[in-house]
Amino acid sequence: MSSTFLLIAFIVYALALLGFVIAVTGKKSVQEADPEGFAKRWGFIGFILTVIGFLCHVTFFFTRWAEGGHIPTSNMYEFMTFLGMMIVLAFIVVYLIYRTPALGVFAMPVSIIIIAYASVFPREVQPLIPALQSYWLKIHVTTAALGEAFFAVGFAAGLMYLLQNVNFGGTSKADRREQRGVEFTIFTLLMIISFVVAIFGFNAAGYKATFVSDVKMTDINNVEQVVKQNVEYVLPPIVKPHQSEQLGMKPFLGMTEPLFEAPSWMEGANAGRKFNTVIWSVLLGALLYALIRLVIRKPLGRAFQPAMRGIDSEDVDEIGYRAIAIGYPIFTLGALIFAMIWAHEAWGRFWGWDPKEVWALIVWLFYAVYLHLRLSRGWQGKKSAWLSVIGFLVVMFTLVGVNLVIAGLHSYAGT
Repeated sequence: MSSTFLLIAFIVYALALLGFVIAVTGKKSVQEADPEGFAKRWGFIGFILTVIGFLCHVTFFFTRWAEGGHIPTSNMYEFMTFLGMMIVLAFIVVYLIYRTPALGVFAMPVSIIIIAYASVFPREVQPLIPALQSYWLKIHVTTAALGEAFFAVGFAAGLMYLLQNVNFGGTSKADRREQRGVEFTIFTLLMIISFVVAIFGFNAAGYKATFVSDVKMTDINNVEQVVKQNVEYVLPPIVKPHQSEQLGMKPFLGMTEPLFEAPSWMEGANAGRKFNTVIWSVLLGALLYALIRLVIRKPLGRAFQPAMRGIDSEDVDEIGYRAIAIGYPIFTLGALIFAMIWAHEAWGRFWGWDPKEVWALIVWLFYAVYLHLRLSRGWQGKKSAWLSVIGFLVVMFTLVGVNLVIAGLHSYAGT
């Protein structure tokens, strides 16, 4: 039942996004005597649909909690769906303050993409491992995710501002650098979308490749031993695990074996599979980006720019700053202070330089610099927008890249 509510929420979010898109772009194509009223009506429809979707999402969250017996934030599927819910909540809060339908055109896709990304992970309810059996799980994860959700809204506003104000027709060095920055940001989003679509496609086709690899493990007596571990690929293996043996592989485009082996420094049976996922994500993202460019015959940023006309740039700049100003203290509490208290209870130390801890600190320092430059140096407009966009890309690397690529104490969780 809980999964049904999540599916309903996903569909309603998509309809809400359509409402916001019509509010922003429809008034230019539909003959209306009152274009401002037209935008408000469709913006209100989009907002109501967003609230309905959020209520369905909340129902999914609590029914899964009741089913599993613990807060559903203990793995990547649960945490990413929770983060998507928090992004919608942050958007609702900011929308009620500023009433800007255009923000929904950019904030809602972030939530939709994150929920779709979550769906590629195993959905089974799993018992909590001992390290997560603490009330600090509820406190740490929920506050950290809420802070990151407001950063996502700040990212959406920052991207809106750049689409409005970057000179896509300019030929100067600075203009070209800004154009490439916007295109790279859009490419990053397309890369995640491509990865999700590929996973669903190959899963539906029943594709699978299996390898066996030697893995070094340490037992309870601190004795190192080598064991055999099977690794299953859902995406065709361009790269196989280091020093592994192929057990089975369905042919793909004439390819019956991997093109090369993961380098020796990628230790662990799953390292090669993760590297393979990164390669596929980049390749498919590049392909999708190239196809869209071929169809529209212009940079994607320039294609979005007309939809931004008529929106007050100063309001968008203010929305981005306010969202980050709200999210920063919440993130500080959740991702640093509460996390360190829990770490002391679980591992007997406040800080251990685990990769996730380091990257959480990097995120915190980055947004501290953002707020400092904004308040004391007057970095507004483009400078502020670039920082908000880059900051959230760092957040996403912390959530996705660190969890799935870099091994650490947090590798078991979605946090």
